Amino acid sequence: MGNRIKNITERTLHKGWATLSEIFFDYKMSSGEWTHKRRESYNRGDGATILLYNKEKQTVILVKQFRVSAYLNQHKTGFILETCAGMLDDDTPETCIIREVEEETGYRLPKVTKIFDAYSSPGALTEKLHYFVGEYTSDMKVSSGGGVESEQEDIEIIEMPFKTALKGIETGEIVDIKTIVLLQHAKINKLL
Repeated sequence: MGNRIKNITERTLHKGWATLSEIFFDYKMSSGEWTHKRRESYNRGDGATILLYNKEKQTVILVKQFRVSAYLNQHKTGFILETCAGMLDDDTPETCIIREVEEETGYRLPKVTKIFDAYSSPGALTEKLHYFVGEYTSDMKVSSGGGVESEQEDIEIIEMPFKTALKGIETGEIVDIKTIVLLQHAKINKLL
């Protein structure tokens, strides 16, 4: 069918921590008819996330932090249990996630394994997440973690049995999609 999108224009509605834009474009329907569309798109850049696991202990490390959007959408406390993650800024995905692991958890990983990229919510967000797994051991702990003070991060580090984390999906304790995806990846691929 060739190119189905043309005449794209963008208007910035708000620019702050991220950019909210209004997008106008012509779209060719499957029927061949052209329609004019208007959408909003939220751009905060791309990110990376990682499941930290310890094969010997059969544990994973997750972080817990307050997420105002979840709180506003009826999460009982707003404190979400999730995998370590961060925005790429100007870094490669690998450099970003190694930095974020140390900042958030205090572990310095010598290597990470990239497993795939995925869009978080492509109907509204431009964000693409780079998904990783990384094995940790106690001798990799180099600091207390907890986040970057200048960024006002307040992160609790939680090490838990892998089976408990999987159960947390069923009980609703774990509601973050990137965390669910990575835990299921670990289960399917028998990382633990």
